[in-house]
Amino acid sequence: MTEQMVDVGRGITLAYEQFGDPGAEPLVLVAGLGQQLHSWPAAFCEQLAARGYRVVRFDNRDVGASTHLRFRPPSLPAIMTRRWPAEQYDLTDLAIDTVGLLDALGYGQAHLVGISMGGMIAQTVAALHPHRVRTLTSIMSTTGARRVGRPALSTWRLMAGRPPESRQAAMDRSVQIFRHIGSHGFPFDEAFVRELAGVGWDRDPSSAGTGRQLGAIFRSGDRTAQLRAVTAPTLVIHGDRDRMVHPTGGAATARAITGARLETIRGMGHDLPEGAWPTLLGLIDDHARRGGRPAPARSTDASTSF
Repeated sequence: MTEQMVDVGRGITLAYEQFGDPGAEPLVLVAGLGQQLHSWPAAFCEQLAARGYRVVRFDNRDVGASTHLRFRPPSLPAIMTRRWPAEQYDLTDLAIDTVGLLDALGYGQAHLVGISMGGMIAQTVAALHPHRVRTLTSIMSTTGARRVGRPALSTWRLMAGRPPESRQAAMDRSVQIFRHIGSHGFPFDEAFVRELAGVGWDRDPSSAGTGRQLGAIFRSGDRTAQLRAVTAPTLVIHGDRDRMVHPTGGAATARAITGARLETIRGMGHDLPEGAWPTLLGLIDDHARRGGRPAPARSTDASTSF
């Protein structure tokens, strides 16, 4: 596993990593708002690859080592009044980036698994480029409709804080945020949260890209009608303790996509707690198999949890 860069078109270069057998069926993990590729933990990716997939994780544009745009992020008043910078992109652009990654890697089709904003991106790829998506798994995400999937008021207040200005401050803030929005039904691994935040700071200390990604979400608006075009077998996963994207967002996503199946994980919030990995990995794998891929032989340690 080594980090690589690839040109996906329109002046965008994405950083990515791959796990598993190069000949296995590709499964692409799409990260959430402001999250870098390592927000999908390496051990999680390795366990998924052990089940018979070529697992890809990558930085979306504007985070990590991928291309950063240079325009000023939209302010909150601009978002509320929909006065967008001329350069502001939307989820369709992020979906085109993802398709460009598939093209560059030579993958005609892939299983797409997206978390939070990554779920929105994966949904958009499935709606606009249905022939590229073997199965869709949307985790703790939503449709963009105004009355569903809203963060708790306490979450809004917490997210309104000033961006950190040092590595230590970034780690402290990450702990504060994930103690709030994380999975209260599972043990909280503070050391791991600090490690991820520290790596994130080292790779990309800027916060402006997160603001531009947030603009993309709001500019895309309500995608409920668009989601009716999704034809890929779809699994929607949501935790019942999510303070960032209320569980109504997952329910709305499942309603919008014909034939979608909703699975609720008790105690899970807006993160990937290690205690939930066996359930998550099992759901993702089972869904991909139901989506029509041949079932490969499992390695003897494929179901081992970390």
